[in-house]
Amino acid sequence: MTVLTIHPENPQPRLVQQVLRHLDQGAVLVLPTDACYALACQIGDKAGSERIRRLRQLDESHHLTLLCRDLSELGVYAKVDNTAFRLMKTLTPGPYTFILPATREVPRRLQHAKRRTVGLRVPDNRVVQAVLDELGAPLMSATLHLPGDAYPLSEPWEISERLGKHVDAIVDSGAGTLEATTVIDLTGSVPEVVRHGRGPVSFLD
Repeated sequence: MTVLTIHPENPQPRLVQQVLRHLDQGAVLVLPTDACYALACQIGDKAGSERIRRLRQLDESHHLTLLCRDLSELGVYAKVDNTAFRLMKTLTPGPYTFILPATREVPRRLQHAKRRTVGLRVPDNRVVQAVLDELGAPLMSATLHLPGDAYPLSEPWEISERLGKHVDAIVDSGAGTLEATTVIDLTGSVPEVVRHGRGPVSFLD
């Protein structure tokens, strides 16, 4: 297991390239976000997504999330109407995950087993954005909230101690938060908050 210490405001290009090399080799990574840390792998990496589901003990009814560079990329992987787009435009980049109908670009194994929906978000984090810019595609991710824990893991040293044998690399950009993203379901006629997290939702009142 490798630990890559990357500056949170000015990610070193050499280290960002190392992250990409790990991903190209089928790695499961721990990445910082604008909320808590997350597990991530390439979108087409079937073995990686299965490893993440096992680590989190997630079944097929749990939404995995695509980390996207911007809203235009998000539109490739989800069916977005004008109302949903306007809301997402005001909230991205930021600590929000949106549940939307998936397009054919999303592998079936990453979609909700029955609803054919997917979670998508645009993180406001320079390290992840640098990786996504270089990769040119979304990353598949899940919150680093281990079974039985009250809160997501936020300290890189603790992540290393507990997951060192289960992930291939940890990107250390300092302590994260203890909050996951706020999850908003945009598949219905009105937005529905399905998880309260770091992103405020007072605008929906």
